[in-house]
Amino acid sequence: MATIFLVRHGAHALLDRVLVGCKVDISLDSIGRQQARALAERFSRESVDIVQSSPRARARQTAGPIAERVGVMLEVAPAVDEIDCGEWSGRSFDELASERAWQEWNVRRSVSRAPGGESMAEVQRRAVRHIECLRVAHPARRVVIVSHCDVIRSVVLHYREQSLDAYGEVAIGPATVSTLVFDACDGDVAASGEAATL
Repeated sequence: MATIFLVRHGAHALLDRVLVGCKVDISLDSIGRQQARALAERFSRESVDIVQSSPRARARQTAGPIAERVGVMLEVAPAVDEIDCGEWSGRSFDELASERAWQEWNVRRSVSRAPGGESMAEVQRRAVRHIECLRVAHPARRVVIVSHCDVIRSVVLHYREQSLDAYGEVAIGPATVSTLVFDACDGDVAASGEAATL
């Protein structure tokens, strides 16, 4: 069976204050670097065949120590890149709070779109397509993919067969691991989540 570990990158200085998206490329802060080391230690106890990362610096800086610790080359996977937040990129959450389009986005993720950016449905399609290709190409492999909160949420909701509007039901904190286990016989998938221990 294929196992996919979906890892959210570690913390950075703008976390929970600014909508970073894919257009603001920020590095991990000291807490994030500590989280990356903890994740590397956690995965050193697993048999990992492939480590992939979003192109963003914060994701690559999280994935790098994991790949090094498990002894594989880090692969960059654009399909799991952060959502394009368009005109909202780099703006604070406090600033966005009063905007009607932002409020709509946070209630109806299944049909809303960031102005000048992506919809969550588009993000889900590209990420799920990538995971499906991985599990077909590597049916017995264990793969770590370091990505971003909304990308991972969209994937988990897909495999839970839930609407994107239920995104608030899926908590994806920094440096957390969501695990997808695909049954080789019937195609069923089980999803679970955990936080990295520092």
